[in-house]
Amino acid sequence: MSNLKDKVAIVTGSGRGIGRDIALLLAKEGAKVVVNDLGGGSDGQGNDTKIADEVVQEIQDLGGDAVANYDSVADYESASNIIDTALSRFGRLDIVVNNAGILRDRMLFKMSEEEWDTVIAVHLKGSFNMTRAASTIFKEQKSGRFIHFTSTSGLIGNVGQANYSAAKLGIVGLSKSTALDMARYNVTSNAIAPFAWSRLIGTIPTETEDEKERVERLKQLSPAHIAPLVAFLASDEAADISGQIFGVRGKEIMVFSQPRPIRSVFNAKGWSVDSLSAIKGSLQSSFTPLEASAQVFPYAPLV
Repeated sequence: MSNLKDKVAIVTGSGRGIGRDIALLLAKEGAKVVVNDLGGGSDGQGNDTKIADEVVQEIQDLGGDAVANYDSVADYESASNIIDTALSRFGRLDIVVNNAGILRDRMLFKMSEEEWDTVIAVHLKGSFNMTRAASTIFKEQKSGRFIHFTSTSGLIGNVGQANYSAAKLGIVGLSKSTALDMARYNVTSNAIAPFAWSRLIGTIPTETEDEKERVERLKQLSPAHIAPLVAFLASDEAADISGQIFGVRGKEIMVFSQPRPIRSVFNAKGWSVDSLSAIKGSLQSSFTPLEASAQVFPYAPLV
């Protein structure tokens, strides 16, 4: 396999889980890979450099080329250091996969400012930091691929994840704006919502039978299912795909709709509170149900 021969990729958070499988497949497809990972826990605490080193060794054992990086995506200067690692080791950069993430789940009325700020910093600001640092390189060379990771927690919603949901929906906006800003330079930007068992979603509560059943279904979803779509979007074959939101659920790949007006009402005299109350039903039939991700995807995954 050589769909990415001579390409250079950065995969953030690639020491474990989804990121690790992405790094391994990109390397198998011929890319040189920067394996970025702090080696922290699911909450972002701690630091273990051997986590990234082990993935680098796996890639090298398979005949690929990789280098480890331990910088934090949440810091603007550190993100630039990750980019510099690719340039100093491999001399170029073609692909940025914004996968790094943490969780600090808490009901909104109990969430601390620190729990909000930390999750936003890693997911949303981290994705911006990496995208901003790479964008000047991609602009200059008139080519590049950004692949961001969103979540149905943001696209649909989840209980106890206001920080994570806000960050993940924000990433969709970042990806779309990046696609628009960079289109003239032959740079694409897409987002993926993954369904896969990882240490992050291992924090899902299992207090009820329904919750236990859902977790057992999720455990069937390997992170390896996500990697082929990432490798495809990173290739020259996907040069005409940008600004899209994909989902991968086992062996099922989906494309998500994006917000567009679906129904409107007009009043030549302008609206008052009373007149809006009178026509509420005209719009209400088109309201989106208040659902969490598990209610939209209750069916068994295709594994």
